[in-house]
Amino acid sequence: MINIALYIACVLIWGTTWYAIKMQLGVVAPEVSLTYRFGLAVLILLSYALATNRPLRISLADHAYAAMLGVCMFGLNYVLTYYGSQYINSGLVAVLFTVLTFMNMGNERVFFGFQADWRILTASAIGLAGVAVIFLPELASISSGAGRVLGMGMIIAGTYLASLGNMIAIRNTRRGIRPTTMSIYGMAYGTAFLLLSAVIQNKPFIVEYSAEYLGSLLYLSVMGTAVAFVCYLELIRRIGSGRAAYTSVLIPLVALTVSAIFENYHFSLLSTAGVALVLAGNALALTGRIRAN
Repeated sequence: MINIALYIACVLIWGTTWYAIKMQLGVVAPEVSLTYRFGLAVLILLSYALATNRPLRISLADHAYAAMLGVCMFGLNYVLTYYGSQYINSGLVAVLFTVLTFMNMGNERVFFGFQADWRILTASAIGLAGVAVIFLPELASISSGAGRVLGMGMIIAGTYLASLGNMIAIRNTRRGIRPTTMSIYGMAYGTAFLLLSAVIQNKPFIVEYSAEYLGSLLYLSVMGTAVAFVCYLELIRRIGSGRAAYTSVLIPLVALTVSAIFENYHFSLLSTAGVALVLAGNALALTGRIRAN
């Protein structure tokens, strides 16, 4: 029941954060907005850890992995996602992010020797075909939609960085580090990376004083980061990164529904077929097995 609750929490929260990210774009640079987002999340999680006497001490080697986690999962991943979201509908961004499931399976084999069975390999092919079908119109008109193609590339690159972050999370789990502890350090290093990046690029640290920006920032910091990432890293600890990434089975449905309501996204026959393939591929992956060589 705990695993199911964690799964549902991740789906509902991350299914809505894609639209909240859209509200962050425009006035404030993505690196600056992300510095605010993860900095606030670190303060929330640190306050929680201190109030509940959670152990916070980790070794010097663990700090190195926490820094890598911060750059991959909380730094570059989100910078690319924010910039890519400027070109693509938020619901479609969520659909693209479903390739995380298959990237995790491939990286688990490379880094840990885990091998997926035929069902998971077939599911990967079906899911990736679905993503291609959804974006077929954009791919067919590269000359008129170069920005969308660039956005797709950014999202996919960011997703792969997130997958590398998942592999680091597996390593941390094997070391016995609790998700809350590693989230605090990972987000802290990620925030430092984002801050340094913004300073180097001369990005102004301003705030957009609108209900949309401030409300979405609060939602993304508290629910989309502090709560969701602890839930997700706990899910990785319990069931592994490959199965934890299956949250992407339902996240696109939530995201596309939100997009249809607030962004006037229209389901075409082609996009509906593509979403069906993505969901079918992820659902088939759920029945597969991953074993160590």
